[in-house]
Amino acid sequence: MSDTPKDNTRRWIDVFEQTAIALLLGLMTVITFVNVVLRYGFNSGFIWGLEATLILFAWLVIFGVSHAFRITAHLGVDAATNILPKGPKRIAALLSAGFCLLYAVFMMKGAWDYWAPTAGLWQTSGRWFPTGLDATTRDRAFYITEQIPMPSWLNFLSDWINQGEAYDKLPRFIPYIILPVGIGLLILRLLQATRDIISGKRESLIVSHEAEDAVESVKALNKES
Repeated sequence: MSDTPKDNTRRWIDVFEQTAIALLLGLMTVITFVNVVLRYGFNSGFIWGLEATLILFAWLVIFGVSHAFRITAHLGVDAATNILPKGPKRIAALLSAGFCLLYAVFMMKGAWDYWAPTAGLWQTSGRWFPTGLDATTRDRAFYITEQIPMPSWLNFLSDWINQGEAYDKLPRFIPYIILPVGIGLLILRLLQATRDIISGKRESLIVSHEAEDAVESVKALNKES
């Protein structure tokens, strides 16, 4: 049986998330390692190394939030729902998914409103939910990072976003873009999880039992010894 478009889409998203996480981990490792070698071996180093590593770590965490929903790695308390019959248990799971989606929508509004001005775009209007675009938003496209140099191949962005004024450091809208992108992936994963709960493919948003797994691991080690 051939894969459906939904299956292909999910697979591509999985590959994208996993590849991004692997690249971020690799870049963090390389930058940190090279900086240590330069510092202790040549009394030199990348002055922007720490800031770049912090940004990469933030990207890693935000990507991890959405991916953890995919692999059901988030922790949760399910002592009460586990004693419910199948029907009420599914209803409880759907309610949980609904509240998570609502919270994610709030986060998306906040993420967009935080990132948009740094990209020369407008924030949304409305207190809780977006009701349109706020044309009075102050343009903050001139905001830059503290130490990370501006790659020459990105100089065209100054004409697109910063009214022709050249950036001497990496503009902040680039590292900040992970906010709407990451929350968008989170919403997508929550929608996928909700659909799986409705179809019966999974029982809840979270099935990870880290403490119980740790206890079982200790028991297994004790038996071997």
